[in-house]
Amino acid sequence: MSDVTRRDFVKSSAAISAGAAVGICALKNSTAAWAGANDKLRVAVLGIRGRGGSHINGFQHQDNVEIVTLCDIDENLFEKRLKEDFDDRNIKRPKVETDLRNVMDDKDIDIVSIATPNHWHSLAAIWACQAGKDVYVEKPISHNVFEGRRLVEIARENDRIVQHGTQIRSSEGIREAIQKLNEGVIGDVYMARGLCYRWRPTIGHTPVSEVPAGVHYDTWLGPAPESPFSENRFHYNWHYMWDYGNGDIGNQGVHQMDVARWGLGVTLPKKVLSGSGMFIYDDDKEVPNVISTTFEFPDDGPRGKMLVFDTRPYYTNDEKGAKVGVLFYGSEGYMVIDSYNHYQTYLGKDEEMGPGRDEG
Repeated sequence: MSDVTRRDFVKSSAAISAGAAVGICALKNSTAAWAGANDKLRVAVLGIRGRGGSHINGFQHQDNVEIVTLCDIDENLFEKRLKEDFDDRNIKRPKVETDLRNVMDDKDIDIVSIATPNHWHSLAAIWACQAGKDVYVEKPISHNVFEGRRLVEIARENDRIVQHGTQIRSSEGIREAIQKLNEGVIGDVYMARGLCYRWRPTIGHTPVSEVPAGVHYDTWLGPAPESPFSENRFHYNWHYMWDYGNGDIGNQGVHQMDVARWGLGVTLPKKVLSGSGMFIYDDDKEVPNVISTTFEFPDDGPRGKMLVFDTRPYYTNDEKGAKVGVLFYGSEGYMVIDSYNHYQTYLGKDEEMGPGRDEG
């Protein structure tokens, strides 16, 4: 699967999956595809380690949803997940798969929830759309711009619902904060700072080794370049390898970048300046662990807007209580968003506390 380029793999996906899409009833257009066993939507979760556990827990709290399939390339994960998340909760066990293509071919599945490594996000979502299934896909939605654009095209062509995992947009507190910005609580907003200061210790060095028993490594690589197995390129640490991840910008920072752009009301920048490097550690990480990027945006008025995004991995100061969050600066004050549901404003040169929202 890994002997072709990512671009060729995605381009050819339409032809590969065309047969799977034939005759499958679209969930949006007809209840016939899912009406039946208690009229529940049938979900498959792709990737059951890490974020996949959150997907399982979230769907289990929906009355009209049944998880019917778990799919992962690591067979060693199944028994623990099945026992803890199904047996111990008195929930019927789903079937298990190691090849996501079997999930796409299953006409009894209505929704595919994707929690794979980043390099699989777009292609898995594309295949699901072509197979007539609606999609929830983790952030980042794509590994590059081309894949993201192709997914949007395929979703529209197949009239599919695709939801991207920037779930902070569903937070009542953050929605309220953005509304306050739009109402002018801090005046004219001209700048945002996104912060992603996360404790990320060294991953050290691991040698090339044999693929562990029960791991379908070729399927895991999928559209990524062929590479020998190493522990540091596999579970979780793939985040720090360019072939599969993009460090904390794509892992945590995507949420703060999303909120920063949302609050500024901007689309594409006109200028970008970025500096980065690997500091402190000598390990296998490829993605820089310290990044500072400035985006300049055009504006309808006489002046534009600016976004500064900083990523740091080690001991560092906070910014008005925020280490993972967003700060907005306006002509009459500033706002600090330091969590997924809390914000506080500070007004005037004396920084008097203005409107805000506590956790909850």
